[in-house]
Amino acid sequence: MLDVHRLRVFRSVVASGSVTAAATNLGYTSSAVSQHLAALQRETGLTLLVKAGRGLRPTAAGLALAHEADGVLERLGAAETLVSDLRAGRTGSLSIGYFASVGASWLPDVVRRLTTEFPGLRLDLELRDDIPDLPERRPDLQLVVMMAEYTSAAGFTAHHLLDDSYVAVVPARHRFAGKEEIELADLADEPWIDNDFARGWCRRKLLEACAAAGFSPTFHVEAHDYPTALAFVDAGIGPTVLPELGTITLPPGTVAVRIVRPTPVRSVHVVVADPVAETPPVRAAVEELRAAAGREAVRRDAAR
Repeated sequence: MLDVHRLRVFRSVVASGSVTAAATNLGYTSSAVSQHLAALQRETGLTLLVKAGRGLRPTAAGLALAHEADGVLERLGAAETLVSDLRAGRTGSLSIGYFASVGASWLPDVVRRLTTEFPGLRLDLELRDDIPDLPERRPDLQLVVMMAEYTSAAGFTAHHLLDDSYVAVVPARHRFAGKEEIELADLADEPWIDNDFARGWCRRKLLEACAAAGFSPTFHVEAHDYPTALAFVDAGIGPTVLPELGTITLPPGTVAVRIVRPTPVRSVHVVVADPVAETPPVRAAVEELRAAAGREAVRRDAAR
């Protein structure tokens, strides 16, 4: 196999016409250039250069190799540029998994920053509540809800972003609408509006809290997402219980009320694939997510 570095040296000698000129152009000693030329001729088994006065000129074989080397070096340069761009995040793709409530509240800022700082980067966004079982099917970065002490699988690292408390959203004329907080058991006899079609970890967390409060909620209406459930609350049908991230934009005829004794809480994490963790786009995305979580925490503190 030909040594690419020797091809570069050979091409410089052909272009400049002498060992001395090539050495000057490349920043090498003349002896080093001569050694590379001798080694390349041994590798190829061909006479590539002959003396011409004080310089060198390529043989027919040398001209043919120089022509081919131009294409090889050009393609190699393009590959090196691609690698540099991939490392810097200027090209390539980044896959992001997210759940609905952060998709509306946090992802716009993340996507704006990534598309601004890395305009050549393709973003593959996927709405999902579960973590794929197979590591190769997991996105580069995924927002998940789990317990506070969640630890990700090998090859991935989880970063805690926010503890997200559940609240009750009730119609504005509901008997609980004027209260700052209610006990979870106060909702035992209410006609709940369901809002979680996935029947996943978030729902299990809520039902466990209800069991701890001594009751099982009665779902009178089933909605498959937070906006629909909130619209039903706005219509006066009944209350729904959901994480605070789902209440950033409430319909005008609804009120959010804190829940205590117990307060169901889910924790939001971002899970990052280790091989891409130090790439500039992923670092920027995680930084933006931490900032969004920080702003949300400040908003909640100010509202209390």
